[in-house]
Amino acid sequence: MKIPLTNKNEIKIFTLYLMNRIGYPLDFSSLADIIIQDGIVNYFDFADCFGELIDTGNVVVERRDGKPDLYSTSDSGTFIAQQLEESIDADIRERSYFSAVRHLSLVKRGAELESNYTKREDGRYDVHCRVTEKKAVVYDITIVVESENEAQKIMYNFKKRSEVIYKGSLALLSGDVNYIFEP
Repeated sequence: MKIPLTNKNEIKIFTLYLMNRIGYPLDFSSLADIIIQDGIVNYFDFADCFGELIDTGNVVVERRDGKPDLYSTSDSGTFIAQQLEESIDADIRERSYFSAVRHLSLVKRGAELESNYTKREDGRYDVHCRVTEKKAVVYDITIVVESENEAQKIMYNFKKRSEVIYKGSLALLSGDVNYIFEP
């Protein structure tokens, strides 16, 4: 069982680490959800420490008329996150990052989707699906299928359900859904 972080400095480093790793501004509600979702930090400790991160200039606020404010790490916050991320337990770092990615939608993150298929010499088809964020490939898979109809179905499903496919693949490959394999 994970022991929640209660030390203010650890909570601040953890918060800056996740914000920096996500790499784009988020509203307070989304930040709170991803920070507390795994039970590593409780809401009240997060809110208290987050206010201090703003006060010290490690988190910057982008005010938006009629919309929730957006928060991101400042240069000093990014520096702190990069220098001190190793002080956070590796398991906590990776699990919390994977949880954050699963929580945040691809559309909200500005991801671009692409899929295509090509016929192979043996008559089967390669179906290629890719997700790109900020010009970096974050998901790239090629699967071989027997028919053009099957290739088209996969492309259609990837376009319509890319979020579920991406998050499901991430969960399966990271081992966060062991319950699928249990009787």
